[in-house]
Amino acid sequence: MSETPAANILGTIGTVCWCIQLIPQIIHNYRHKNCEGLRPLMLFLWSASGVPFSIYFVSRRSSIPIMVQPQIFTTLCVITWAQALYYPPVQVSRKRLITLISTFLVVGIALEAGFIIPCRNAYDDGTEWPSLIFGVIASILLAVGLVPPYFELAKRQGRVVGINFVFLSLDFSGAFFSILSLVFAREMDIMGIVLYCIVAAMELGIFTSHVVWWIRIGRHQKKTVDDEEAHKDLHIDIIY
Repeated sequence: MSETPAANILGTIGTVCWCIQLIPQIIHNYRHKNCEGLRPLMLFLWSASGVPFSIYFVSRRSSIPIMVQPQIFTTLCVITWAQALYYPPVQVSRKRLITLISTFLVVGIALEAGFIIPCRNAYDDGTEWPSLIFGVIASILLAVGLVPPYFELAKRQGRVVGINFVFLSLDFSGAFFSILSLVFAREMDIMGIVLYCIVAAMELGIFTSHVVWWIRIGRHQKKTVDDEEAHKDLHIDIIY
């Protein structure tokens, strides 16, 4: 089914955001060679969500940008997941890393190949529940995947560590424009909207947590550090 121009344009913007959203995080991880604060469990669950995510949207014949989006999203998630496993503090061996990633990819491809066509045929015949099941699974995995960062926030009084804010901003934008795309579609996809709203809400919570931490604690710590540096400089000036 052809979609409205608005749905295609907004879906394309959302897809572009989700095509690049994890690139800043990948670059950040590579430069620092450290993934403290970025839990592998989050990235595994996000990677896993891409499989039912893809089955759901492809089987329901969503707009092309929306159908392409899960593939790119999963690829970026798998790369970031591999970094979180390989770099400190986890540091699994290279052999185990290759085994884990290879197994995940084989299983994911097999599931998509096995379920997309039957679910699409059922949807075309007017039976929506098979694809809806995968939409529910994807929503749950996405939501649960964003829970581990909240444990990290709790450990650090709400401070975000290890998560790149450019990544979060792009991911939030991708979810936001994808929501609009589904709203302006010829047939409003409630499950798809719920799925993207979960992502947007959980990420907004992470942003808010760090802002509250900065207001309560962070700015005072910075002021203390600046005062100490100024005191050291004054002490050196007096000596010389």
